[in-house]
Amino acid sequence: MFSIIQAAGWPIWPLLLASIIAVALIIERLVALRRSKVLPAGLLQRVVAEYRQNGSSEAMIAGLEAQSPLGRILAAGLRNVGSSRDIMKESIEETGRAVSHDLGRYLTTLGTIASISPLMGLFGTVVGMIEIFGSQSPSGANPMQLAHGISIALYNTGFGLLIAIPGMIFWRHFRALVDGFVIDMEQQAVRLVELLHGERKA
Repeated sequence: MFSIIQAAGWPIWPLLLASIIAVALIIERLVALRRSKVLPAGLLQRVVAEYRQNGSSEAMIAGLEAQSPLGRILAAGLRNVGSSRDIMKESIEETGRAVSHDLGRYLTTLGTIASISPLMGLFGTVVGMIEIFGSQSPSGANPMQLAHGISIALYNTGFGLLIAIPGMIFWRHFRALVDGFVIDMEQQAVRLVELLHGERKA
């Protein structure tokens, strides 16, 4: 591995840094965006049942808020359950925007790494081509310098693509996952408003 890094030259170091950051972000998002963590099963039903049995208390709302992103949205609705339907929906929408932003955390960075990695690889290719042309002299080409230039060009291009392809796949996967979660949370929030305002039966 170290011999490959040596052959690829100094342009490989920014790519290595980008790959480490990308792997760390992918692992973090895989953990953070688990469905059981974002949308716990049966949470809405438990919240409605507890509210109808005991009403809402600050301790119950605070516990719900700390539980999950969906819990934060439902807690915003419960805080304003005594207000009009419009005010309750408005508070849920405000919290929903904040939750949506939190779910998309680091995705811009991951998408940026996936987009610029081929360009960083291309930069390495250009550096390699400069090495190749630098090996030319009136007496002929220097084989060692020529081989080094080719190594820089090929390794950096390949490594840039190696980072970009999985980075783009995971970025698109996480974006679709977040969009799906947001839609599910919107539906459950609307259901909470309708249930607590007596417009719908559980």
